[in-house]
Amino acid sequence: MARVVVDVMLKPEILDPQGRAVMGALGRLGLTGIASVRQGKRFEIEVEGEIDAELAERLDDLAGSLLSNPVIEDYEIYEEGDEVACDCDDCTCEPAGVVDIDVPTAAEKA
Repeated sequence: MARVVVDVMLKPEILDPQGRAVMGALGRLGLTGIASVRQGKRFEIEVEGEIDAELAERLDDLAGSLLSNPVIEDYEIYEEGDEVACDCDDCTCEPAGVVDIDVPTAAEKA
């Protein structure tokens, strides 16, 4: 069984009143050094079996039409796994437990 995560965030150009409210509260609570706060949402989807190209495309459609509002939000889909991140210095590898799902682009679908 695989766990697919869909992270949804407001697009950078969209005002984030909840993030601004949290930012204001941080200052009142004495927490300094925070540059900005953005609010988002996370969906965890348990999938039976392996994630093939067809399922990845269906998950992408789900994320783009039901889980997010494409006018004001961006989303990222990935599979959480048991992988261990490498221990090299100054690494650009994926964090532990994160596997990108290969979703075909619109051009590849055509």
